[in-house]
Amino acid sequence: MTTRAREIAEAISSATGAPPGPLRTAGHGDINATATCEAGGETWFVKWNDHALPGQFEAEAQGLRTMRASGTSLVVPEPIAWSDAGPGRSYLIMQHLAPGPRAADFDDALGRGLAKMHAHSSPGGFGFAVDGACGATPQENGWMPRWVDFYRERRLAPQLRLARERGLSDRDAAAGARLLDRLEGLLDDDEPPAMIHGDLWSGNLHVTRDGRPALIDPAASYSHREAEFGMMLLFGGFSARTIAAYEESTPLTNGWRERVDLYSLYHVLNHFNLFGGGYGAQAVAIIRRYM
Repeated sequence: MTTRAREIAEAISSATGAPPGPLRTAGHGDINATATCEAGGETWFVKWNDHALPGQFEAEAQGLRTMRASGTSLVVPEPIAWSDAGPGRSYLIMQHLAPGPRAADFDDALGRGLAKMHAHSSPGGFGFAVDGACGATPQENGWMPRWVDFYRERRLAPQLRLARERGLSDRDAAAGARLLDRLEGLLDDDEPPAMIHGDLWSGNLHVTRDGRPALIDPAASYSHREAEFGMMLLFGGFSARTIAAYEESTPLTNGWRERVDLYSLYHVLNHFNLFGGGYGAQAVAIIRRYM
């Protein structure tokens, strides 16, 4: 048994008070390897990564816990143990959510549940308790009192620096720098911090066995709630009914659709930094749209 497998078994036993069964491989995603394990009459989901970023699994676990504590009706798996001890010893263990078909009111439930989660705020400002990751890219979460400053310094600026290292031209990098200077007049800065998932594309939306919407793999932070829709609308997979149900619960501020591409930009830059290709041109097109 490897050191990690032994530590995972010990962590499950400590958390559940029951001896765990063997790990059963559940596949390997773009970033993490996964498995399931039986213990205490429950099934637990385990993920690990030999090249995990520092604090990656703690940030994910704390994100899951905070989303669960928001009072949302959305299902969020409970994390029970994690480690960021380095290669061969980093993992996260959480409640396993068996899949099923969508219930008839799935889209409405998703919109209402998101609105409830976003209503959960923080007196500490914009940020999160720990730095984390968005995909395989570090995500800075240090607290800031103003949203426009947080989005500039903790989100766009780091991605633009990485993009320059990945080959973004001097001309396009200069355009990105000018956009950073213009954010003050482009973003809404009047709403309180909202707990957001932070990486909500269709692959991180799960359907439970009884058909309810569930959120997995967060890059959570207290941010402007409009930032959530930057990822949701970038690649599709979310219905107009979900947006309508959200707005029936908590209307979005006028002009949010004109701002949403500014929030998509963070994720497009991240995809360029991770995968290259046409994401660079897509990012530059968004930047120039707001110049």
